[in-house]
Amino acid sequence: MSQSVGALATAQSFEILGAVMAKKQQNQQAQMTNLLVQSAMQTVEQTSAAAPVGNIGQNINISV
Repeated sequence: MSQSVGALATAQSFEILGAVMAKKQQNQQAQMTNLLVQSAMQTVEQTSAAAPVGNIGQNINISV
């Protein structure tokens, strides 16, 4: 009887350990996702900052 109780406690502790590890993995994935989004936003900001100022080069003359 005591062996079955010990086995049950061991199984439950492994379930808890698995849940804790899964939560840590989800937190790491969330952090990586946030870093990816921040990196993408910086790229968008740099691209929009490189836009021409004024109307120089905005007009195209087409002759037919």
